[in-house]
Amino acid sequence: MSKPPPEFEYLLLSRGQWDSDKSPQEIQAAIDAFYVWHAKLVAEGKFKPGQRLATGGKVVSRSGILDGPFAEAKEVIGGYWFVFASSLEEAATIASANPCLACGLAYEIRPVENERASAFRQTNETPAGARIRAVTRGSAAR
Repeated sequence: MSKPPPEFEYLLLSRGQWDSDKSPQEIQAAIDAFYVWHAKLVAEGKFKPGQRLATGGKVVSRSGILDGPFAEAKEVIGGYWFVFASSLEEAATIASANPCLACGLAYEIRPVENERASAFRQTNETPAGARIRAVTRGSAAR
């Protein structure tokens, strides 16, 4: 008997805004369908509950603390959930059934990295084209 493939965790980010040409009734129908869809996936062990995000917020950087998020941002993040799937492709297939897609929202799916951050390996925070220098026993490798 073969074992099922291992399940990995993926972060699902809700992006965008509702279509301006959709009526409140159409949007509410999509929202209601979303919660039914979501509850089914949670019951199946394919989703872990996440949260919607409130409209306020702050942006914190070395320049200080600013009010945000900013409405003029290209992509508004409206909420997040966690998906359990055997691959990124399977996670995308699960997300593609989200009823809110029909009303303008989009979803970004990102694998959750279980390793701790390190300045010595390529990560999302590493600038494009930057060379990571390996450090071995206190001296930089060339």
